Amino acid sequence: MKTRVSIVLPARNESTPIGNVVMQIRAQLPEVEVIIVDDGSTDATGEAATKSGARVIRQPYSKGNGAAIKTGARAASGDVIVFMDADGQHDPADIPALLARLDEGYDMVVGARQAGSQASLGRGLANRFYNRLASYMTGHKVEDLTSGFRAVRAEKFREFLYLLPNGFSYPTTSTMAFFRAGYSVAYEPIHAARRIGKSHIRPLHDGLRFLLIIFKIGTLYSPLKLFAPAAALMFLLGSLWYLHTFIHFGRFTNMSALLYTGSVVVFMMGLISEQITALMYKERE
Repeated sequence: MKTRVSIVLPARNESTPIGNVVMQIRAQLPEVEVIIVDDGSTDATGEAATKSGARVIRQPYSKGNGAAIKTGARAASGDVIVFMDADGQHDPADIPALLARLDEGYDMVVGARQAGSQASLGRGLANRFYNRLASYMTGHKVEDLTSGFRAVRAEKFREFLYLLPNGFSYPTTSTMAFFRAGYSVAYEPIHAARRIGKSHIRPLHDGLRFLLIIFKIGTLYSPLKLFAPAAALMFLLGSLWYLHTFIHFGRFTNMSALLYTGSVVVFMMGLISEQITALMYKERE
């Protein structure tokens, strides 16, 4: 049976590029379902998308990029969903390459932006940091944690809708969730163009939120990777402080006792969290 493909594009005030993006998609894949989720636009985004032949779902007000993704994922009829931006950054010509990798047996294929594709030097450095931190948390190499251009198996992606935030970090959450759930993830090199119009991302505010999401998902799926290093650090600091006070004052201080106690408490919290995670998996099975 032929695989049905839906392409979901969240859009907010993208009336200038949206029509051209949809036409390029149609040129590459004439038979796919194209869904534009109009996230409370104040311009003619919905009208432009409708004229281009896409199915348009209008949000009554702006709920956020992640909320638009969830709306599109629920509405998509395809067995495979391709998510991409509506601002012209992602080239529809790359879609067949993502789908081809998915046919190799992967559950998610992420378009990994290559050198020169980042909007700024600061964003590029930040994304490298996110990639390394996420790689540690998941135990797998993460090549592009924040890329919004990806193809997924719809049934498996919908398992994690409840985890996805309503803001701009749905790629972060979905990537880490797929890895930790044992699903297969691949990366396909792409080159992203500069967006048309103004970005809705606030670097500092959303950057901090990305970090919080990484720690949240890491705690949910692999708690000891957070708790064990913290406990070990507290134990080491307690030992160093005890050594210092014993050499200079010949006594054991309250600070060392506090650090030792804290390290034990933190480690036990990690063990309890691991047990809760195991119960969560058992319940889902």
